[in-house]
Amino acid sequence: MDLPTIIVGHRNPDNDAISSAVAYAYFKNEMVKRNNEVDEDGDPVRYVPARLGPMPPETQWVLERNGIEPPMVISHVYPRVSDVMTRNPFTINENAHLLEAGRALHQHNVRSLVVVDDEGKYKGLVTTRMIAERYITAADRQDDNLAVANDLIASLSEKVAEIYEPDVLKLDKNQLLKEAVEDLMSHSLREAVVLDDNGVCIGIVTRSDVAKQPKRKVVLVDHNESRQAAPGIESADVVEIIDHHRIGDISTTHPIRFFNFPVGSTATIITQQFRTNNVEIPKSIGEVLLSAILTDTVVLKSPTARPIDHEQVRYLSEEVIGCDYMEFGLQVFQCRGDDANMPVNQLVGADAKEFQVGDVSLLIAQHETVALKSLLDREDEIRDHMKQLIQDKGYDFVLLMLTDILAEGSQFVVEGNHRHVDKSFGIDTTNGSVWMPGILSRKKQVASRILE
Repeated sequence: MDLPTIIVGHRNPDNDAISSAVAYAYFKNEMVKRNNEVDEDGDPVRYVPARLGPMPPETQWVLERNGIEPPMVISHVYPRVSDVMTRNPFTINENAHLLEAGRALHQHNVRSLVVVDDEGKYKGLVTTRMIAERYITAADRQDDNLAVANDLIASLSEKVAEIYEPDVLKLDKNQLLKEAVEDLMSHSLREAVVLDDNGVCIGIVTRSDVAKQPKRKVVLVDHNESRQAAPGIESADVVEIIDHHRIGDISTTHPIRFFNFPVGSTATIITQQFRTNNVEIPKSIGEVLLSAILTDTVVLKSPTARPIDHEQVRYLSEEVIGCDYMEFGLQVFQCRGDDANMPVNQLVGADAKEFQVGDVSLLIAQHETVALKSLLDREDEIRDHMKQLIQDKGYDFVLLMLTDILAEGSQFVVEGNHRHVDKSFGIDTTNGSVWMPGILSRKKQVASRILE
C-alpha cells in the first residue's frame, strides 16, 4: 500500500488552514471512490489531513461538535522510517524448529522472520543467512555422507530460540530516514526492527529499503511559501496547492493543480470544488467549511470578502446546514475563550505569519476579539512577549493586530523597528498602540502594504 497523501496548512495554523485540510481530504477521498483511483498495489489512493501545530479553540469546537477526528500533528515532511518499513512482518515463535523457520522463509519469500514469544512480544530475528550457516557447518565435515545427513537433521530439529539474533538495531517509526540509513549501514546486521510501545514488532527495515529514499506526497492548503510550510517541504513531492494568498516560492518538478484565487478564505475555494464536481457536502463538513470562511473574513466584514465568499456562506448556511450564518459566526468567535486569561503565547502566536522583505524578517499576528478592552489591559505583558519573540527569532519587528469584530477595526501593537509600520500607514506607534478603524484584514489591508 502506497503512503497516503498529506493535506496540510501553514505553520501556526489558524481555523482556515486546519478546516481546509479536513474538508479537502474528505473531498479528495470522495473523488477517489467515484473514480476508483488505486495505487500500484491496487489499493485505494488515500488522503489524510494534518496540521503543523495546536488547534485554535474554534476549530476544536466545530470538530468536536460534529464528531470529526482532529487532523494528525506532524512536525515535518521528511521521509521517515515508517515510510519504508515493511509493516506487519512475518513472525515465528521462539519454540518453533529451524525446519519450520526455513519453510516459512521460503513460503513467504523473505530473508528474515521476527522471533516472538508466546505473548507475541519481540525477541529477535532469524534469517536465511543464519540457517544457511547451520547447513554449511553441518556439511563441512570430512566424515561420510550419513554423518553429514544426521548433523543436518539434528540442526533442523533445533529450536529457533537457540540461534536467533537478539542484538538487532531498533529504530523509531518516526525517526528521520537519513538518520536510520547511517545507523543501519554501520550495524553488523542488514535488518532493523521497529517496535511499538508494547514491545511488539510493527515493522522491519532492510538496507535495500532505506536506499529507496521516497518522497512524501503533499497537498498545501492556505499557503504556498516555504517559510510557512512544513520543514522538509523541499524534499517532498508537492502535488497540489489551494490558496488565496500571494504567490510564493514553492517550486515543483512537474505541473500540478494550483488553485489560487483572490477570495476571503481557502475554504471558499474548497466549497466551490465540492459544488463544481457535484460532491455532496455533509452537514458536519459544511459546518467546518462555514466556520473557516467566517473566521477568515471576520463574519464577511473584512474587505477580503468577495461576492463569491458571500455566495458560499449563503449556500452552506441555508442549503447545507440550515442556520443563520451571523449567529453561527458569533458562536465560533466566542469559542476563543476568555481574552483576559488566555496565555499570552497563544494570544500572540495562534494566528501569526512570518514574512521576508529583502533582508527584513517580520511577524504579523492577529487576534480577533469581541472584548478589546480586556486585551488592552494586558498590553505590557503582550509587549514583553513580542520583545522575546524578536530576541529569539531575529525578527526586525513584530506587529500584532487586535481586531475588534464588533467595532470593525484593529488596535496596532508594534515592537521592534516600528518605522516600517508607521511609514506604511502614516501613523506613529512610538508611544503606544494605535487604533486603526476599518482595518480587519491582515492579508489585504496590512501585509500587502508592508510587503510593497
